[in-house]
Amino acid sequence: MRLIPWEEERLQIFAAAELARRHRAAGLPLNHPEAVALICDAMLEAARSGRGYAEVEAAGRAAVAPDEVMPGVRELLDEVRLEVLLGDGARVIALVDPLDRGQPADPLGPGALVIGDAADVVVNGGRDAIELAVTSTSLRRIRVSSHFPFHRLNRRLVFDREAARGFRLDVPAGAYVGWEPGETKTVRLVRMAGRQSAGRGAVPGGGAR
Repeated sequence: MRLIPWEEERLQIFAAAELARRHRAAGLPLNHPEAVALICDAMLEAARSGRGYAEVEAAGRAAVAPDEVMPGVRELLDEVRLEVLLGDGARVIALVDPLDRGQPADPLGPGALVIGDAADVVVNGGRDAIELAVTSTSLRRIRVSSHFPFHRLNRRLVFDREAARGFRLDVPAGAYVGWEPGETKTVRLVRMAGRQSAGRGAVPGGGAR
């Protein structure tokens, strides 16, 4: 027997669906792969029997009930896409939320986003802080990232470097502050955490862009 890749995949889906049917018959809740296998098997069988697009789609939606799956599977199974062979040729059928059945998803299920109050987030709380006036003498815009040691910045930024030793910008991680040519800004700096191993020698010219 010679099988093309599509036929080999069909047999894999059938085998997975048979295992899922055995588990379901034993009263076991289905996991995500088992639910997908049953849905795909139902659609492929419906297409094989000559049914149309709408009927194949309906067969997929009726294949698994929401109460037959493990907790969280409904939320994980947000879409099933399958290529089936209909009378007018190969078609891709996409089932969006195939386990819906009018039941709301668990608001705290897998993938749920729990948005807190931004006011509850404290950045750099309890650290020593200072403010410095910084002037750019560059002909180009300079940006300084959040965690770079401030005293090691580009020499074209003029400020009290000794006062800034051991400090960094008081901004969230990944944020930055920019200076246009000739611009002066007063910035807030906070003490850097961890061991301070930077030497007290010459200040490199990098660290900003």
